[in-house]
Amino acid sequence: MSSLDTLLHPTAAPGRPLHLPDERADERMSAALRELLGALRTYQPGDASIVFSLAGAGDDAVAQLVDSLGEGEVRLTVAGQRRYTLTETALTGVWRVRTTSDDGASVDERLEIADVPAVVRAAALHGTSTNLSIGAPPKDAMNALPVLAELRHRAQHFERGQPNHVLSFTLLPMTDADLKYVEAQLGVGPVQGTVSGYGRCRVTLTGQRNVWRVQHFNVGGAQVLDTLEVGDVPVALCAAAEDFEDSVQRLEALLEP
Repeated sequence: MSSLDTLLHPTAAPGRPLHLPDERADERMSAALRELLGALRTYQPGDASIVFSLAGAGDDAVAQLVDSLGEGEVRLTVAGQRRYTLTETALTGVWRVRTTSDDGASVDERLEIADVPAVVRAAALHGTSTNLSIGAPPKDAMNALPVLAELRHRAQHFERGQPNHVLSFTLLPMTDADLKYVEAQLGVGPVQGTVSGYGRCRVTLTGQRNVWRVQHFNVGGAQVLDTLEVGDVPVALCAAAEDFEDSVQRLEALLEP
């Protein structure tokens, strides 16, 4: 774990926001952002996360950095013995990760460069079940059994690196009884996320390993697509290689004299 040493000083003077850097900006902020840029240049999707601890930085310094980096479109929560709140910054692939205890007390805060923060994949691996039981469906169900059988087969045989398999509730002839039964059998896992933008996307890890629910809504809030993805973290939550290239270019431009 690295640290943004130039910001870990409680008396650091307030700097200007990242979107308005110039010669008047606080030098500690500029140095910290240059360190962040250097790490961004080396990262490739699939690499281990690059983590910068903000522990001990002081509230003013952290607030300054958070304000400078802004907020992006992806927000995630991970539940467990501790709660994680993950917010993508305006630089895609750079995440603010806050850890709190059960009583809400702050435990840790860091910046993480990653396609998706490591705690998300860890929760998906360790906070889910590999035993999808399929019992007798309700009498009004039509396709619940074959859907669950396909999900179980694909989830059990998924290997990292394979593309996700998408099954669309929207396109299948599913009754309300089907949907409720499938939802009940899958359960709810520890990861939930939203992606804003043109409309909204909601992503939920089910209680079954490698099975995710991905729902898309239009700007009016109406659901337009309801899918299950079997595989790795859905692409809606992950930063791609071109996103990192864009973040590097944007940060380079911001730090030009």
